[in-house]
Amino acid sequence: MIEATSLVGLISGFSVGRANAAMSISHLLFADDTIIFCDNDCDQMVNLRCVLTWFEAVLGLRVNLAKSSLLPVGEVDNIQLLAGVLGCSIDSFRSTYLRLPLGARFKEKAIWDPIIGRFEKRLSGWKARYLSKGGRLTLIKSILSNLPTYFLSLFPIPSSVANKL
Repeated sequence: MIEATSLVGLISGFSVGRANAAMSISHLLFADDTIIFCDNDCDQMVNLRCVLTWFEAVLGLRVNLAKSSLLPVGEVDNIQLLAGVLGCSIDSFRSTYLRLPLGARFKEKAIWDPIIGRFEKRLSGWKARYLSKGGRLTLIKSILSNLPTYFLSLFPIPSSVANKL
């Protein structure tokens, strides 16, 4: 429904790629989450609200807009009006989605703090025990392999963070 709405120009996304091979992206789906990209235009918000209402009517599922957020990119003057049309809250970047920091600089060391914290939390129970060098290596490898691979695939790990881990 969102794609059809985007194709007829009722909701605009953004283009990726070169002019001859550009791809328009209006939404991203992950499990039961949806990210929709559109301009700061009141008509597009009304169109989006209609699409969500049609979705509820056709499928019988409820869209909980109270749990949804509007994340403005750049300066948006009418953000309160747009959020009112959708009936959702306003959020800002430096938020997280699927434990990934949105809007963070990819080389920033601070984005690795939650990973380091989880790493230390998992190792803390083993600090008091006597493990051989091989046992410690096995433990560290198993903890590192359980770190979110999508985090490691999106953000290059700084050498200081890798040494700390």
